[in-house]
Amino acid sequence: MMYANNKNLIILDADGTTIDAYSAIEKTFSHHGMNLGDEESFQKRHHIFKYLGGIKQFPANIRKNITKQNRQQIVDTLTDVYRNDAILYPGIADFIRTLIGTQNVIVGLVTRNITNEPLETLRQLFSRHDINIDELDFLIHVPLEEKKTQHFRSVREKFNINPARAGICGDENKDYVAAVNTGMHPYMVSYGFENYLRLTNKFEIPEDIISRTPQELCERVLHALEINSL
Repeated sequence: MMYANNKNLIILDADGTTIDAYSAIEKTFSHHGMNLGDEESFQKRHHIFKYLGGIKQFPANIRKNITKQNRQQIVDTLTDVYRNDAILYPGIADFIRTLIGTQNVIVGLVTRNITNEPLETLRQLFSRHDINIDELDFLIHVPLEEKKTQHFRSVREKFNINPARAGICGDENKDYVAAVNTGMHPYMVSYGFENYLRLTNKFEIPEDIISRTPQELCERVLHALEINSL
């Protein structure tokens, strides 16, 4: 037999999928006298502009970020915000607890979170939402220079999961590509770092697999796993 079990695998993304990253970044930028811009504009930007505040705000922001020390101060503030104030999207905490408590589901996080000691940051954030990350089956931090693809595949292979029984929840085109390249189902969301039009028009991601709200994502995944809705 090719696979030793009939378990399902769900790989969760952190920022923009389970965590309201925009609000945390906006609060951080504001603390340093910078304007991140509205959320819709934020979702449309390329990565380099997302963290510098967009084209309109770029000149002022780049002056504030020109030194390594200033950039580190921003990361320090972002870390504090994540650990003490950042929130999970509505319904996500119950969703994760349900997945953790379901016997035939392997669930964990693969994240590119940019705070200091990101795994400790996530531990504190999730703890505030009554989730013990030690109860997850895996928690992996991916360096910015690495692609998620290899990590998705290694998780699936570690637990010997049939790709047809595996899913990835993400908010960016890179998550979609990594899911497809590893044979897993992409559960995409359009409320995070990339909005619905960007996902569908620019990257031609099928609208059928995109959840527009956290509640829709939770219902879609739980239905696929034949778990009673929250």
